[in-house]
Amino acid sequence: MCGICGVVRWCGAGGTVHARTHAMRDQLEHRGPDDRGLESDDRAVFGATRLMIRGSTEGHQPLRDVKTSVVIACNGEIDNHREVRRWLRDRGREPAPGSDVTVLTHLYAELGEAFVNMLEGPFALALWDPAEDKLVLARDRAGERPLFYYEGEHEVIFATELSALARDPGAACGLDRRGLQHYLRFGRFPAPLTPLDKIRKLSPGEIVCFGADGRWDRTYWRWALGATRRPQSVDAFDDVFVEAVRRQTDCDVDFGIFLSGGIDSALVAAVARRLHPERKLRSYTVRFREASYDEGAAAMAVAERLDLEPENVWVRAEDYPEKIRELVRMTGEPLGDPAWVATARLAERAAHDVKMVLVGEGGDEVFGGYPTYLGALLAERFDRLPTPLRRGIAWLTHRLPVSDRKVTLSFLLKRFVDGEGMEPLARHLLWTSAIPPALLERLGVELPTLRMPPVVGAVLDAVQRHDLESYLAEGLLTKADRASLGWALEPRAPFLDRAVMEFAATLPPGERVRGLTTKVFLKRYASRYLPRSIIHQRKRGLSVPLAAWFRGPLYEWARERLGSGLLRACGVTPRAGLDLLEEHNHKRADRARSLWILLVLAEWLEWWETVEARRQARDDRQRYGVEGNPLQNTLFRS
Repeated sequence: MCGICGVVRWCGAGGTVHARTHAMRDQLEHRGPDDRGLESDDRAVFGATRLMIRGSTEGHQPLRDVKTSVVIACNGEIDNHREVRRWLRDRGREPAPGSDVTVLTHLYAELGEAFVNMLEGPFALALWDPAEDKLVLARDRAGERPLFYYEGEHEVIFATELSALARDPGAACGLDRRGLQHYLRFGRFPAPLTPLDKIRKLSPGEIVCFGADGRWDRTYWRWALGATRRPQSVDAFDDVFVEAVRRQTDCDVDFGIFLSGGIDSALVAAVARRLHPERKLRSYTVRFREASYDEGAAAMAVAERLDLEPENVWVRAEDYPEKIRELVRMTGEPLGDPAWVATARLAERAAHDVKMVLVGEGGDEVFGGYPTYLGALLAERFDRLPTPLRRGIAWLTHRLPVSDRKVTLSFLLKRFVDGEGMEPLARHLLWTSAIPPALLERLGVELPTLRMPPVVGAVLDAVQRHDLESYLAEGLLTKADRASLGWALEPRAPFLDRAVMEFAATLPPGERVRGLTTKVFLKRYASRYLPRSIIHQRKRGLSVPLAAWFRGPLYEWARERLGSGLLRACGVTPRAGLDLLEEHNHKRADRARSLWILLVLAEWLEWWETVEARRQARDDRQRYGVEGNPLQNTLFRS
């Protein structure tokens, strides 16, 4: 993992551009404390910080090609760099030895913009071609690494994190109403949207090119789920998955495993142990005192079976207010996943021992593991029931008592009946909403406009592709990246290896979800490595006991934040937010997720106010000189 940033000015890069890039690079140092660099010419300045995972003594960034003067900076890993290096040698090119990113300038020289098609792994990169007056930005297929940019009249500014870019004096922007509406509805920002109106984010599998005459973009890869269906053998998948784990653990540093006790992380751990039988491997698990949320026993069973050294990281309610404030200010963006804080605590502990961890992200989206996928198939049958019967079931369901336990049946049933009669993708979006439409209206927030293409083919294909491209890329992977970055820890997800995703895309729907069973094929494969007790245990996932905490230790904090008036900037009525808190406190409804979305946004808005205040002060100094605004000086003197 690294941090990259830069400014390209088609009218020339003066000294202020160097200073601006230097300042952005300083904001990104937590992502890469091992090395830092700056490269520039008369129009472009690139900066980078580096976390050394491969090529510990080489790979200083940004890289400049001595023959073409092409400059490149890459955040991430090129997993197939050895194969690319051999391919380049066959064509008479000899990249520098060591680091995986040294192949990039040579690959671009050979293929032009199509070079991204050959890259495997998680990456976000920027390339400046002075001969063509062209800036190229690209993001990996699954969206594991982020990249933001601001397009001005004569310049483009880019950075790995919004916090670095938003502070740049050239990036004048305000709140993005559409982006914030999407955040309130789903707890994340679908690319290209961000919370700021002139800062955009690359989509997964996207390449964007800028030149003096304008810009163009294209999607160079999209998950082809359902394009080809054929029966697959577990032997064939074993070759694919083992190779994915092998390439991701081909590194020069110690690595560990984020272990939940579920099938995905357990399977990653089992294959890693097979590949490294003699290696000391540590596992790291989030623990809660609340029994229904704690996965410690299952994770310990996996660790013992695989001879891992387990580390438990206990998370408390008291950790949340201070930690979410720290994370929001570090990254410069709100993220509505309550597990963000818990994952950050896990990363902070793991970074004492290792620089890289394997994670199980992607298994549910790629192989069909969420309860909502069962719901998508059952909903078609439910909609065929007589209307009076459907309404009666909904009436009874909404009278089930509120529970503080983790993902209860009553919670799932209430979400299910709320989607009665809706189109498949609209229903799925309702089920996965952070704040449902009815509550948004109560808060005074306009509903975001959603582009929902018609479902062609299997419903399961449509909802899985949506989850991969949105919920995973802009939610779970954002959480994994931002939770780990502050402690210079790189997360790697073998389920998001290109070959693994493309293998899963060929599975018939019945090999993903059948009856009341999810991950049908993956569970059959997992039986090679894991006992039935682990494979077939109830799906849990990393959830946080916010429901109970908002009635106890987090109540006063939530009340102060919701009543602060900060949310007015997004159109949220403060009284409405406080009403949700009281409804939750008196167990009239479970509003924990909605409350968390609002609280994280309030923390972000407070940060943004400070950024804006500093920008205004800087503008005043430039306008009135070092002494500042003469009217202010008069008032202060008096």
